[in-house]
Amino acid sequence: MQMDIIKIGNSKGIRLPVAVLKQCKIESTVELEIKDNCIIIKPVNTPRQGWADAFELMRKNNDDALLVPDEIDNGLLEAWDEQKH
Repeated sequence: MQMDIIKIGNSKGIRLPVAVLKQCKIESTVELEIKDNCIIIKPVNTPRQGWADAFELMRKNNDDALLVPDEIDNGLLEAWDEQKH
């Protein structure tokens, strides 16, 4: 695909079609690499990328049970507090 270089402020750049960004899974931040006179643009993966989809799948599969109870046993807290002092 050929693209024209355009002026963007004091710089120059190219406009990337949305379809290309989606295909490469580029959302907001990229890594730019220069290798053998070629510019390589790679998506930067976020640490929690895909978590929302994984949680939704867990919900659909009824696999989202709590591992630790929502409520804390006050007796356990009191015993722990006594051990500290």
